[in-house]
Amino acid sequence: MPKRALLIVNRKSRNGAGDINVFTEHLASRAVEVLLRMTERPDQIPALIERHATDVDCVIIGGGDGSLNAAAGALAAARLPLGVLPLGTANDLARTLKIPVEPAEAGKVITDGILHRIDLGRVNDRFFFNVAHIGLGVRAREHLSGDVKRRWGALSYARALFRTLGSFRPFHADIECDGQTSRLPSIHIAVGNGRHYGGGMTVSENASIDDRLLFLYSIEPLGAWQLLKCLPALRTGRFEEWHPVVIAQGRRIRIATRRKLNVSADGEVVSSTPATFDLIPGAISVFVPEAYFESRKDMTNVAQG
Repeated sequence: MPKRALLIVNRKSRNGAGDINVFTEHLASRAVEVLLRMTERPDQIPALIERHATDVDCVIIGGGDGSLNAAAGALAAARLPLGVLPLGTANDLARTLKIPVEPAEAGKVITDGILHRIDLGRVNDRFFFNVAHIGLGVRAREHLSGDVKRRWGALSYARALFRTLGSFRPFHADIECDGQTSRLPSIHIAVGNGRHYGGGMTVSENASIDDRLLFLYSIEPLGAWQLLKCLPALRTGRFEEWHPVVIAQGRRIRIATRRKLNVSADGEVVSSTPATFDLIPGAISVFVPEAYFESRKDMTNVAQG
């Protein structure tokens, strides 16, 4: 259990302006001193971590996946444990790690949970926790204003995808995965370090954020009705029965496209193609609940069954 924690709250995240007193009061009740810093933009987070790295023994990020993504590099450099206070719209890293969204319960994960090492993904030298993707999902961000996310919540991501589909042009991608190459038509390619993204979509039912593997799937060009039929597989990550989806896994993936396409990581545009994806195993320690390890057992049982 940490003795002194830096708590950085992104006030612009979906629930960042809410009351976090129940969270800080729980930490105080367990003798954790909290150094609270508020920010208005995720890009301010790394400087705060660097400034206070020698003053604390834990960093807690209060925000969404974009706030956590902004903190990733500074956390890895400072070698400080991470606590997660989910205040965003999708909260996909919290979903992957089984961290409750209720502030009081999230506080208990930090004081009573287990410190566990997880991997970091990297695309063209930019870090990500969850998923980086190319194509339809990136274009859909244009329909994801702060007001839309506040009004629709996690459903805003699916809504944006279908609003974008009619105007999006398919592309061809040259993919190299651990030395194996292929060329295929696509409308959307996702490369996952974690398990969830986009408000609960799943990269693969076998994906885990500590397995030292990247999981890739690519969706062939589909109409709106075909994509709708594919939606249950996108939610569960069970693609084996779906011909329109190509699957690969490995530790290093390179994707090149004829026209330059933006690459989004954890919901933020961070680079463009050609893009090289790799892993930093066990890069960050994070507080997780016992439920995370129970979910890993369930995944193993499903795979063996």
